Amino acid sequence: MAHVVILGAGTGGMPAAYEMRDLLGPKHEVTLISENPYFQFVPSNPWVGVGWRQREQIVFDIEPHTSRKRINFIAQRADRIDPERNSIDLANGSSVHYDYLIITTGPALAFDAVPGSGPHAGHQKSTHSICTVDHAEKAFAAYMNLLDSNNPDPIIIGAMPGASCFGPAYEYAMIVLSDLEKRGARSKIKEFHFITSEPYVGHLGLGGVGDSQEILTRGLGEMGVQVHTNMNTTKVDDGKMFCEHLNEKGEKIGVGTHDFGFSMMLPSFKGVDAVAKVPELCNPKGFVIVDEHQRSPKYPNIYSAGVCIAIPPVEQTPVPTGAPKTGYMIESMVTALVHNIQAEIQGKAPTAEMGTWNAICLADMGTSGAAFVALPQFKPRRVDWFGEGPWVHWSKIAFEKYFLAKMKAGVSEPFYEKLVFQMLGISRLKSDEPAHLRKVG
Repeated sequence: MAHVVILGAGTGGMPAAYEMRDLLGPKHEVTLISENPYFQFVPSNPWVGVGWRQREQIVFDIEPHTSRKRINFIAQRADRIDPERNSIDLANGSSVHYDYLIITTGPALAFDAVPGSGPHAGHQKSTHSICTVDHAEKAFAAYMNLLDSNNPDPIIIGAMPGASCFGPAYEYAMIVLSDLEKRGARSKIKEFHFITSEPYVGHLGLGGVGDSQEILTRGLGEMGVQVHTNMNTTKVDDGKMFCEHLNEKGEKIGVGTHDFGFSMMLPSFKGVDAVAKVPELCNPKGFVIVDEHQRSPKYPNIYSAGVCIAIPPVEQTPVPTGAPKTGYMIESMVTALVHNIQAEIQGKAPTAEMGTWNAICLADMGTSGAAFVALPQFKPRRVDWFGEGPWVHWSKIAFEKYFLAKMKAGVSEPFYEKLVFQMLGISRLKSDEPAHLRKVG
């Protein structure tokens, strides 16, 4: 009997546990480990940040759902991975042995990369985050405090140097603007800034997608947002953000200080400590290096998927930007690795290739929304499209309800979802990228 352990219970870990259980059947053991006892649907956090969603609408306890699928669940932080002993040491002093380990921890948030940034910096006016439901709730409280003020200071939303998932920054900016209009409070905010490390609006860490630059520039401009690109945020103080403006060559051409009453800045990511400390498992930022089968070249019984794996930037930019690892990409990686582990348990060589690096995103903007498809993530692309309209708003709401229901039901990929992928001509097990572009690490 083989024991497969999944470390991390997010949008990669939960589907991995369900798919692994379905493929292996009852003869083998599957264990899911998570620092938190609950699952949170991260794409809904921008709504939490303006009070359009409550915690209980996007969060549920994991154990009742995994137990029905005969999946062990341990709600403990992993403090150490020992690949020589094939074991994980947990915060409560216990350890778990594995035959195969799947790492789907997601990232750690690198607030320390910009001194004074983040919701735990201790300032009265801090920069906030919507990367977790806890942070989104803190952001909402700070946002409401701003609106209660008689003379609200400027709002700043954007992304720090090294950030890799820019869609939520644009999404939250437009949602806040929409919420201000709904509350009749837009006129109270005299200054609204969008500060980003991207070289231009709509770069998205992807070198642009379709008409993303034109559409997002127009949308922010029509809402009276002052946009600042190529900005290297260097420090945050109480209600003050310090930035360097770089040119296309990466040379500093200006230094500025921006006051704010409320700010949400997406941080850069790094690897989770327990993962990053494993010798020769990760790159210098702590992201897991994987081969074409989602498997560690150093430790063949360790697999990984999602934001925690090493994917190189799409291109070099004056201020560092990372490549996004969207939900669809994560699900495709998971499908690849569970098939490869099944093959190994059966005594066969892994056959499924790394999951597709196809970027598909839905971003709500209040009553409308924006969506993009980049197939594959690296250029040249087979599909390079960016669109907008009310249909995106309703599509994201529908996807939220669908994915939460799927996770509660213990289903990773129902039959009709497979049909949709086939209709779109998208494979979940074979990449569109040429081999030379798929180097990770």
